[in-house]
Amino acid sequence: QVQLVESGGGLVQAGGSLRLSCAASTRTFSNYDVGWFRQAPGKEREFVSTIKWSGNTYYADSVKGRFTISRDNAANTVYLQMNPLKPEDTAVYYCAATNVRRYDSYATVANPMNYDRWGQGTQVTVSS
Repeated sequence: QVQLVESGGGLVQAGGSLRLSCAASTRTFSNYDVGWFRQAPGKEREFVSTIKWSGNTYYADSVKGRFTISRDNAANTVYLQMNPLKPEDTAVYYCAATNVRRYDSYATVANPMNYDRWGQGTQVTVSS
């Protein structure tokens, strides 16, 4: 059973930066699409970014140009560099992964139903 563990969340002022990490407990990590989703209080879980096994990346419009997703397959880890942060980025951030091959499109990667492994989440709070 693949486990995902997020880290790197915290409290930061608007304009600041954080780097989230998602570490996976599998040697076949390079075969996985890995995504980040977030959920703010009282809101639905929303897509943030995904990096596919091929290296293709996708971003939600709300974070495009501010967040960068990357992966280190040797370390079985995906990173989400976030800057500059805004108060509206405040949420619990979840890492998700799948090794099921699906059509390579924004609609596919942005659908949380297409991920079968989830981390426990890490809190990001951005103060104004």
